[in-house]
Amino acid sequence: MGILYDEKQKTITLHTKNTTYQMQIDRYNFLLHLYYGKRAEGCMDYLLTFYDRGFSGNPYDAGSDKTYSMDSLPQEFPSLGTGDYRTPACIIKNTDRTYSSDFRYVRHSIRDGKYSLKGLPAVYADAAEAQTLEVVLEDRVSKVRAVLLYGVLPEYDVITRSVRIVNAGEGHVSVKKLAPACLDMMGGDYDFITFYGRHAMERNFQRLPIGHGVSKIGSLRGTSSHQYNPAVIVAEHDTTEESGSCYAMSFVYSGGFQSEAGRDQYYQTRVLMGFSEEQFAYPLEAGEEFQSPEVILSYSSEGLSKLSQNLHRCIRTHLCRGKYKEAVRPILLNSWEASYFDFTGDTLLKLAEQAAELGIEMFVMDDGWFGKRDSELRGLGDWKVNEEKLGCTLGELITRINGMGLKFGIWIEPEMVNEDSDLYREHPDWAFVIPGRRPNRSRHQLVLDFSRKEIVDHIYEQICSVLDQGNVEYIKWDMNRSLADIYSATADSQGRVLHDYVLGLYDFLERIVNRYPDILIEGCSGGGGRFDAGMLYYTPQIWCSDNTDAVDRLEIQYGTSFIYPVSSVGSHVSASPNHQTGRLTSLRTRGVVASAGTFGYELDLNQLSEEEKDEIRCQITYYKRYAALIQKGLYYRLTNPQTADAGAWEFVSEDGKEALVMAVGTRQHANMTVDYIKVRGLEENKMYREEGSGRLYNSTALMEAGFPMPVELGEYRAYQWYFVRED
Repeated sequence: MGILYDEKQKTITLHTKNTTYQMQIDRYNFLLHLYYGKRAEGCMDYLLTFYDRGFSGNPYDAGSDKTYSMDSLPQEFPSLGTGDYRTPACIIKNTDRTYSSDFRYVRHSIRDGKYSLKGLPAVYADAAEAQTLEVVLEDRVSKVRAVLLYGVLPEYDVITRSVRIVNAGEGHVSVKKLAPACLDMMGGDYDFITFYGRHAMERNFQRLPIGHGVSKIGSLRGTSSHQYNPAVIVAEHDTTEESGSCYAMSFVYSGGFQSEAGRDQYYQTRVLMGFSEEQFAYPLEAGEEFQSPEVILSYSSEGLSKLSQNLHRCIRTHLCRGKYKEAVRPILLNSWEASYFDFTGDTLLKLAEQAAELGIEMFVMDDGWFGKRDSELRGLGDWKVNEEKLGCTLGELITRINGMGLKFGIWIEPEMVNEDSDLYREHPDWAFVIPGRRPNRSRHQLVLDFSRKEIVDHIYEQICSVLDQGNVEYIKWDMNRSLADIYSATADSQGRVLHDYVLGLYDFLERIVNRYPDILIEGCSGGGGRFDAGMLYYTPQIWCSDNTDAVDRLEIQYGTSFIYPVSSVGSHVSASPNHQTGRLTSLRTRGVVASAGTFGYELDLNQLSEEEKDEIRCQITYYKRYAALIQKGLYYRLTNPQTADAGAWEFVSEDGKEALVMAVGTRQHANMTVDYIKVRGLEENKMYREEGSGRLYNSTALMEAGFPMPVELGEYRAYQWYFVRED
């Protein structure tokens, strides 16, 4: 299928439909990286160069050969201790307290199907869709092994990488650094594309040249974070949306991470993706092993749009799971911005009645329904329904909402606890607090130690007791602070706690998914603070940002689109003036922007005029008509809203028969210039009819010259055009 071994050349080649990845076992049993790029045949070891590099030392095996140095050779899994002074993918503290690992090839195997990772999310595929390569490396002195795993999905142009560290020696070792994916590139000038941000303004696009030294992004927050996303792109300087070479790395993990990119003394580039080094030191006794999460890799020779589409297809169809992974999601109304904590059962029912009348399909009760939770000061951890506040049982409330023709959803935050809660008063040692120190609070809450199974079990049982009270069909899983004060009373090493916390989270989610297979879970961490591929394995959509301002969302959703499919992006129409920015935008504009996601509403419907309610009915009808195209179509970024006078994007069916183009004006000037929108992905030199005007357009002209965006007075005007090929 996609993996070939050449005994004579000692090369292992991974082929996908359009790409090739090649490595070689050299004469000293080092595993060298030869090539990753456009599909090619043959052995690429001619790319390796050997000459005396001066202060670049030589392995003892090379004898007097001063031309052979690990300090300059490209490697699959570079480690500290081989004379390679570049940033390593692995650092092991050995039994003798030294830091040295000399991993050499031992054996490899190839099998059909995609490997899975126990207790961790991972891309999945059957024997007809994927193959697995397993390469065993070993340090002959310490007997520590690195088992490299590669998953190859040829039709998606995706390769995944993971590594398992095995202590096959007799003493204690510690994994101090681990990056399961490394790309060593011998030539070329590259840019490092990253996605930075802050709470309520996540995943801003940033593109900087990779220079000498190391550029590093990451998260020390115990989560993937609002500040940096655990996905990066490496692109040649002249790569655009439509042309050029580019590589993506997406970490399938929801905890702390780091990605490093740097050019070395010989103008070679190394890019790593893996765990954050800070507070990470995973202990392994004799016979124990440590399995890393995986990294999704993809390459495109056809620009950034193609790269994004590779990732979108793979994530949507081979990472997301369950009933809703490819289904059109129900249009929902979330109660948060309508009422915050100030609601009763009667006010919720009144809001739900309005939702049902407008054609909304699901009602979600957000924070404030449990314990003594009437503000963010108290109640987290006490997952018992406040029937006094609701005026009825949860089951009765759900029955009445279902009776209106609406599905019912509920908000939870299982990982958190308030000090003012029965749970904390009974179990203060269950929260992350360092003995003898006062903890850091955030949003008046502390974090439960999910590295401890008994705590996960207790909260799981509480949440299940709530979900079992009625027909709950949606969960919003929130997480509203970063981790700090890391200390676990039961851990044999505090350096393992942050990772074990993530494993506890995944265990909880896996049990929920298995027990309630028909419930749609939406991930959330103050919006987009844990928007990563790891969470998408359990929650096929994630609340994109707490910022619901339509104009800000153009930039947030633009950055998100480079890695993640539209089907994963939680996006709602909210009130105007917006609650986060105070900005005024039309209901039409808010609807157009929110429709580039899973689509829903987050405002008080009782405050709307009849004209606005009619517009919502039209928005819902329009969205339902095009929802399948939006969710499964090829996504194209037509402009960069950070720099252009308009944000524009497009969805095109796989067969090129139909296209939906959306645009929002972002900058208005007197005597306005005209912006031309160039459509993408249509079949060449065919005629397409635009539904609204009925006008016929030649597809080649639409793609080469574009069509003019209307020039009208007023800020933030939004437009939609639907094109259908005339057959």
